[in-house]
Amino acid sequence: MSARLSRGAHSVAGQVFALQAVIVLLLITAAALALVFQARFDSQRDARNRSLAAAEAFAHAPGLPEALMSHDPTAALQPLAEAARRASGLDFIAVMDLRGVRYTDSRPELIGKRASDISRAVAGESFTQVFKGQPSDAVRAVVPVRNADGEVIGLVGTGIEVENVSHAVEAQLPLLVGATAGGLLLGTAGAALVSRRLLHQTRGLGAAEMTRMNEHHEAVLHAVREGVLIIGNDQRLILANDEARRLLDLPQDAEERHVGDLGLDPRTTELLASGRVVTDHVHLAGDRLLAVNVRPTMAYAGRPAGRVVTLRDSTELASVSGRAEVARSRLQLLYDAGVRIGTTLDVARTAEELSEVAVPRFADFVTVELLEPVLRGDEPSRGGVYTEMRRAAISGIRSDSPLQPVGDLIRFEVPTAPMAAALDAGHAVLAADLNAAMGWRAQDSQGTRVALEYGLHSLISVPLQARGVVLGMANFWRADTPEPFDGEDLSFAEELGARAAVSIDNARRFTREHAMAVTLQRSLLPRVLPDQSAVDVAYRYLPAGVGVGGDWFDVIQLPGARVALVVGDVVGHGVHAAATMGRLRTAVHNFSTLDLPPDELLGHLDELINRIDQDEAGGAGTADGSADGNGNGSGGGGDEAEPDGRAERASSVTGATCLYAVYDPVSGRCRMASAGHPGPALIRPDGRVEFPELPAGIPLGVGGMPFEAVEFELPEGSRLVLFTDGLVEDRDRDFDSGLRLLAETLSRPGRSPEEACSDVLATMLFPVPSDDIALLVADTRRLEADRIAEWEVPVEHSAVSRVRNAGSAQLVEWGLEDIAFTAELILSELVTNAIRYGSAPVGVRLIRDRSLICEVSDGSSTSPHLRYAATTDEGGRGLFLVAQYAERWGTRYTDRGKVIWAELPLTGGAEPQPPAPLDLEALEDLAW
Repeated sequence: MSARLSRGAHSVAGQVFALQAVIVLLLITAAALALVFQARFDSQRDARNRSLAAAEAFAHAPGLPEALMSHDPTAALQPLAEAARRASGLDFIAVMDLRGVRYTDSRPELIGKRASDISRAVAGESFTQVFKGQPSDAVRAVVPVRNADGEVIGLVGTGIEVENVSHAVEAQLPLLVGATAGGLLLGTAGAALVSRRLLHQTRGLGAAEMTRMNEHHEAVLHAVREGVLIIGNDQRLILANDEARRLLDLPQDAEERHVGDLGLDPRTTELLASGRVVTDHVHLAGDRLLAVNVRPTMAYAGRPAGRVVTLRDSTELASVSGRAEVARSRLQLLYDAGVRIGTTLDVARTAEELSEVAVPRFADFVTVELLEPVLRGDEPSRGGVYTEMRRAAISGIRSDSPLQPVGDLIRFEVPTAPMAAALDAGHAVLAADLNAAMGWRAQDSQGTRVALEYGLHSLISVPLQARGVVLGMANFWRADTPEPFDGEDLSFAEELGARAAVSIDNARRFTREHAMAVTLQRSLLPRVLPDQSAVDVAYRYLPAGVGVGGDWFDVIQLPGARVALVVGDVVGHGVHAAATMGRLRTAVHNFSTLDLPPDELLGHLDELINRIDQDEAGGAGTADGSADGNGNGSGGGGDEAEPDGRAERASSVTGATCLYAVYDPVSGRCRMASAGHPGPALIRPDGRVEFPELPAGIPLGVGGMPFEAVEFELPEGSRLVLFTDGLVEDRDRDFDSGLRLLAETLSRPGRSPEEACSDVLATMLFPVPSDDIALLVADTRRLEADRIAEWEVPVEHSAVSRVRNAGSAQLVEWGLEDIAFTAELILSELVTNAIRYGSAPVGVRLIRDRSLICEVSDGSSTSPHLRYAATTDEGGRGLFLVAQYAERWGTRYTDRGKVIWAELPLTGGAEPQPPAPLDLEALEDLAW
């Protein structure tokens, strides 16, 4: 605060305020004194007038001469004089003789006394005066009294004492003081307002600063050799110095005129009116080349900001500025090329980006040709002579160019043509004048003639090379631009081509890796689904837009006409994800042959992945961290690096998810378990879409927690839809929103599984999916009751023959007499074993599906084993016979025991013929 006061006191505004305050004080004081003196003068003048009027009136009163001539004038006149004095408000009225002796007076003691200084009245003159003397100072008037003859016979003196006149003046002093104080306050307040305004305008500057500012202002206006314009927010010119007037040839009355009314050329008017900030902008105004800078001014006192423009005449530096501008634009173009070329890992699109970035800032037309292997993502051959390439991109300022279109085969058969010469030399070649390029003209006389007539006149051919390998060629053409290419353009084109070649090579190598990953993925996914009667299946698999991932699905036929539906997801993309997916799918197939429940199968799969991770972690030191023979830790030359700059390394499988479901068409029940994977969608026969709740399992490879399965019955005609999370969620859609959209899509009635797959992808598919998508749609079926036969078997040996006979009768009913003998043999062995070594209850079930399925269940969990029986063994040959006669057989465990099953083809053509008829009753004595 003190600093502000100090600055205000020393500023011009503070000094002006002090001066104004002093002047106001002096003026008010002088005015007050003048009023006091004027009041005193007015009071004395009023006293003179009143005294003279009273004296004149009394002197001319009737009877006064007679009273003066009486023997006792005092007695006659004293009462009259006193009465007149009180009536007139005077201090005294005295009647005197010619000697000045008083006949009357307000003070009786003065009667008879002589008054002084009356000679003028005695001489017949009336007068007033300020009398000073005895008996008191007074303002008096003396008037002669005349008789009828006009002779002076006496004198009348009236007056007011000076003290009483002063009291009248003092009575007016409060009003004078108040008026003076009010005037002083008003004057000081006015001075303060003026000073405050001046302080705001001068911003607290002192006299020295104001002087310097004025000097600077004059220098800017008249001396500085750089143009200065100040333009308000309303586009009006506020100030222009002499140099700006000279450079822009402004009129004399340019100030306060709109910039559009100054008579400037349109480009200059647009620059001044646009308000955009520019720095050292090279601007052509008339025949002058100006370096222009535009900056906004600060907003002040609520007024919007304007702008200040400086102009510097750089006409003599035009050529240098032109070259600098070209260099700057080339650097900008190289920067843009680094940003715009290689935005995708697509070879053809990268070539298009090269052609687009150079038009029209560098060339009028650009063509890019690539070798055929490069377009496919293969490694091009090193060295050799390149005589043909495929045109991959073309861009130009017009669409009617005579150059060959994209997809044409471009040949370089004339060695002296610029293209062939550039490929042979390994660097860019300039053909400044195509009319003189005889090799180019000889390459295609008809086509080059059309190109020359079109206006193509200059060419730069640049071979696209990366890691010492030629990938293709870029050709830069000029037609509408009159200037031909020069040496500087040649260097720039070579630099641009080198940068583009790196991006093209990265795209090629990504294409190769992507093709390898796709090939691997396609080979690992199921190509043909197994024939089965449980479900009607349709599926879709789509790789991610950024590369192949680890999503997969499978349909596995299980014993008992059952089917397993599997879908899984491996985190990550690329070859490693695809290979990991293949390992998991193979493991699921292997575990499914054991006919394990879904929760147990996922548990074995989780344990397997843990072992894989441990084995790979143990070898990581040599896989990706060991040093080479030179001790530098490199894995090979830089030419063989992966596109992302890192060598392919083994990584953990942790993060894989899987959903495993088993559907039994006989019972219509479905049992499933999840390892961190989204549950399926269930479409009821009436069209209702549900998402059954599954126990939240952890992803595979985490370990430590068991998996839990759920089982529910599916009505006939139900539909199961299994999918990976890439179908329902992405960056722009969360998982719950995706499920709602999927439910709406699946609720459409009357759609086959294939149509349902198409509907889902048409609705749910993202333009560029960031994750793989696996979709499996399965319509469930139920086996007809007449295709299933079941019997409960008493635990006694005599029941074997009854079961065998009942099975034979059922086969005859089904028309399967050809395999009746084999089926009876297998039933005998399986039932005999269940009775002898198992426990109750024992049951038999025959299922007529694509094959004949024989199932014998019992309450024991003991599993039989196939082995060769020795010659001396009494048993052990029954299971061997089953294995020989059945197409396949196996064991699966249930919650209350086990089931031994065997499958036989429905025709008996492949049935082994025994050398002699067997006694089936005797076979009942055989044991495992």
